[in-house]
Amino acid sequence: MILVKTEAGHQALKDRSVPLSPRQRSAFILFDGKRSVDDVLAAGMGIAREDIDQMIALGVLEPVGGQPASPAAGDASTEGAKPAAQAVPPPSGRSKQQRYKDAYPIATQLTGSLGLMGFRLNLQVEGTASYDDLLALAPKIRAAVGAERAAALDKALND
Repeated sequence: MILVKTEAGHQALKDRSVPLSPRQRSAFILFDGKRSVDDVLAAGMGIAREDIDQMIALGVLEPVGGQPASPAAGDASTEGAKPAAQAVPPPSGRSKQQRYKDAYPIATQLTGSLGLMGFRLNLQVEGTASYDDLLALAPKIRAAVGAERAAALDKALND
């Protein structure tokens, strides 16, 4: 699969509005619409497929041509199973700690984008210390930002 930066990705690269690790940021630059995911993984940046999946979930990368991104990069079709917004891959086997680590930056970005209206919600997100705390707060975040924008958070928490 070949990925390209989204408009949000270009903006995030400029203003660092999306928290990316140094190795994610280095690999992110390589996604130019010409290199495949395997090429970037093989570039020796120390990036893993989970890092790329997180960047897709954050909305900074998308497949060339706007095709739906599948976390398994290149899987066969998942059509017919559920609508695209509800497509849920099989459980990944990630621990609660890893799910929290993946979901926390998404939650802070979503609530931070609400401005003053989301200030208290952002403080609640920053006050979470575990997966269970963040999972309990997810419905409030979803209600504040909408189901479509919260899809990445749901994916990080539940897959």
